[in-house]
Amino acid sequence: MDRRRFVAGGALAGTAALAAPAVAQSAPEVRWRCASSFPKSLDTIFGAGEHVARRVAALTDNKFQIRVFAAGELVPGLEVANAVQAGTVDCGHTASYYFVGKDPTFALDAVVPFGFNMRQMNAWLQEGGGREQLREFFDGYGIVSIPAGNTGAQMGGWFRREIKSVQDLNGLKMRIAGLAGNVMQKLGVVPQQIAGGDIYPALEKGTIDGAEWVGPYDDEKLGFQRVAQYYYYPGWWEGNLNLSFYVNKQKHAELPPLYREALESACRDATIVTMAKYDVQNPAALRRLVAGGTLLRPYPREVMQACYRASGELFGEISAQNPGFRKIYDHFKAFRDTQYQWFRVAENTFDNFVFSMQAQEQRRP
Repeated sequence: MDRRRFVAGGALAGTAALAAPAVAQSAPEVRWRCASSFPKSLDTIFGAGEHVARRVAALTDNKFQIRVFAAGELVPGLEVANAVQAGTVDCGHTASYYFVGKDPTFALDAVVPFGFNMRQMNAWLQEGGGREQLREFFDGYGIVSIPAGNTGAQMGGWFRREIKSVQDLNGLKMRIAGLAGNVMQKLGVVPQQIAGGDIYPALEKGTIDGAEWVGPYDDEKLGFQRVAQYYYYPGWWEGNLNLSFYVNKQKHAELPPLYREALESACRDATIVTMAKYDVQNPAALRRLVAGGTLLRPYPREVMQACYRASGELFGEISAQNPGFRKIYDHFKAFRDTQYQWFRVAENTFDNFVFSMQAQEQRRP
């Protein structure tokens, strides 16, 4: 045997043997528990958290693993922010507007009435300075919030009776999330904050008269069509819903840079995939609901206009009392106004034209 080849080969083998432990040492094992605000039965919205966990594991060669627990398994769905802040869990997957009782500013991380659509929200958070605006606010709660999923525009809810005018809202008990409940309250509605898994029994027993959740696919899975007949659109309070992956600030700081980047990447991917799932599943679900007897109704323009005015009043009132909200909302609104101008030019014109042409074609004999 050639001695020089033997020595060189041995040296290379030794280098490989030494390299493996060095890499292993630089990639520690991390195991996190994630509390979701959503029931496991909803493969879309709960599935967004699971998608993050799968991608993080794949990107770190299974060194960084996150186990996602459904609402109620570790903590109630509406207690996720408290659990992450306290370090009871390492992270959570939720919708920030569930926590407007703590501070209405939370809603700006999720959605506000007559705000952004999905693309506009994504633009504001990812490239328009939105996350930077929100970071200081979340720092105060010891939370790092990362966008991780989006439902797109939602439906306007299920009701036992028709909504023909603003007067029909008076005294109505409705499950509705975020600042939309405050808007509806101005019009006489009695808003209820109820976690997703608890809405059906409340609607069935008559504890509430109406409820909104997400859209046809998720609503059908939760069975709302069996206990309410009228299905309204649009969900003017949710032109999109940004879902958030909450991380305890100390736990986030302890992550190696590679793991932090893997988490960011996984969350961005979850936003794309979740929106795609809803766009695929919602049309077929809506057809099934209507074929099964659901009565699809648009909100009367009178109701929409009253809600729009009430929303403006609410934002003014909150801004006057809450400087932190005002600071972020002013940034949000300036970005929204610019986005609306642009979308009216290209996107809206294109959408309205092709939708009207398709409708004409379908009416032809």
